[in-house]
Amino acid sequence: MPWYLYLAFKQLFPTRRKAPFFTIASILGVALGVGLLLIVQSVMAGFGFQIRRMIVETEGEIQVKAHAYIPNYRDVVKKIEGVHGVAAATPNAAGMLLVRFEGKFAPPMMRGVDVQSVSRVVPLERYVRVGSFDDLDDDSVILSAGLANTLGAWVGSTVELYSPLILERMSRDEVILPKSAKVVGILEIGHQQLDSSTVYCTLRMAQELYGLGTMVHGINVRLKPGVSEDDVALQINGVLPPDIRAYSWMDSFSDFLWVLNLEKSMMFFLLLCIVIVAAFSVMISLLISVVRKTREIGLIGALGGKPRHVAACFCAQSTFVGICGTMVGLAGGFGLLAIRNPIVHGIARAVNHEQDLARFYQFSDLPSHTTGQDIVLIIVFTLLFATLAGLLPAWRAAKLKPVEALRSE
Repeated sequence: MPWYLYLAFKQLFPTRRKAPFFTIASILGVALGVGLLLIVQSVMAGFGFQIRRMIVETEGEIQVKAHAYIPNYRDVVKKIEGVHGVAAATPNAAGMLLVRFEGKFAPPMMRGVDVQSVSRVVPLERYVRVGSFDDLDDDSVILSAGLANTLGAWVGSTVELYSPLILERMSRDEVILPKSAKVVGILEIGHQQLDSSTVYCTLRMAQELYGLGTMVHGINVRLKPGVSEDDVALQINGVLPPDIRAYSWMDSFSDFLWVLNLEKSMMFFLLLCIVIVAAFSVMISLLISVVRKTREIGLIGALGGKPRHVAACFCAQSTFVGICGTMVGLAGGFGLLAIRNPIVHGIARAVNHEQDLARFYQFSDLPSHTTGQDIVLIIVFTLLFATLAGLLPAWRAAKLKPVEALRSE
């Protein structure tokens, strides 16, 4: 090890002495910035990861839509499943309904699924908490957990379904009675919006409620592992009519994902200011060290130490502080992420706002997903600012002339 690096380490961590206050304070300042960066970036990435999981597991990687409806959907499904990289496809119908149970009304989103093929694309049976998905038929429905609580309905209850078709027929002086359906399951995905107001029924019931006949609103597509959603979407568009288009999940939710990525980037640069402030504290402590050790610096120069070696000594100190602060910050950040949900739920229970937490965050738990790219960015920026913080003290120390430094009091 070069002598100036050894001297830098000894000045930060003297032998047989406790570490100086300025060293500990500088390391903790950097660690605080690194820890906050890691936690915020992981939570923001967790929202994106959970949203992707929710979209893919409930909609598939690709959604096929038309300007109005998709006629002859069975032929379209066959064409889609013939494309390389497609594992399965299932038709769907979606729209608003009015559900009534024992005098209570709720306006959920209806999702009509093909019970023969939906399990190959969307594993809804995995999320049925009470009842069974296999019991779903043309005279029954599955309610989301929040909707069931709102209505007070449970498995075995009979609900009435009112569709917009009833209003349309009433304008023609026709009367259509509401559809009665038995509740055969309670479903909970883990996303507050879907769990609060969704009713699942068979595709045939949805077509009847909306008067679709043999048409559907869209087709969900599941891909084989390792294939690109965008590439397969282009291939699917090549075999479909011009009025029917395939969109990857990123295209379908591009606006929302763009806003989410923008928020994540803004939070990163705002919290990076904490690291910059910590770098300034490192610079100040090193400037104080230069003033206190002026005679020692002069002695090093008198013994043959070159100015660049003196400068490297102080730059190395700031880099050491950056490395130690980064390690402590990453350890603390990962530790807090591991216990984030007990902390958040404990605070929410203490202030009696646990239900509001789920309503505003849209998830039952606070998500977290740490990517290697985020960790690399945090480490690189932290070490960069920490090293830059040592340039001014290093320059001041390198400028000291040995004779004048030795005369300093």
